[in-house]
Amino acid sequence: MEKNQQRTFGEGGGRQEVLVRLEEAQRNSGYVSKRFMVETAQVLGLPLSEVYGVTTFYSFLSPRPLGKNVIRICKSIPCYLKNAEMIIGSVQKVLGILPYGTTPDGRFSFELTNCIGACDQAPAMLVNDDVHGHLTPNKIAEILRSYK
Repeated sequence: MEKNQQRTFGEGGGRQEVLVRLEEAQRNSGYVSKRFMVETAQVLGLPLSEVYGVTTFYSFLSPRPLGKNVIRICKSIPCYLKNAEMIIGSVQKVLGILPYGTTPDGRFSFELTNCIGACDQAPAMLVNDDVHGHLTPNKIAEILRSYK
């Protein structure tokens, strides 16, 4: 890329656009591929390490393919104090996978995240864009069955 092309974004412009591009890739492909990160770094005139850093910093972006349904369990203090470990154990038992795993059929991926914005419903989990709160082991099994 020519230097004058890099300057068209203005001061820090590449950095401002990187998250928008990564979110779009996540929506379109279900993850942010290494190839996309390399291309984005080149187009925006940023080091690949910065693009990779943004991709791995935000829990709703993933550098690896995820399942059709992504389960995110809040591991922040409010949920932890309201028995988040029970949620994690119940999801593991129902799906047979550990956190950061994907079921062999590709239907579910299981992620831990810092906050899903449902502290008032703790313990809570997010399945795709759906918040499920005040969870119990039975309720978790029922919710996950509804996504199969």
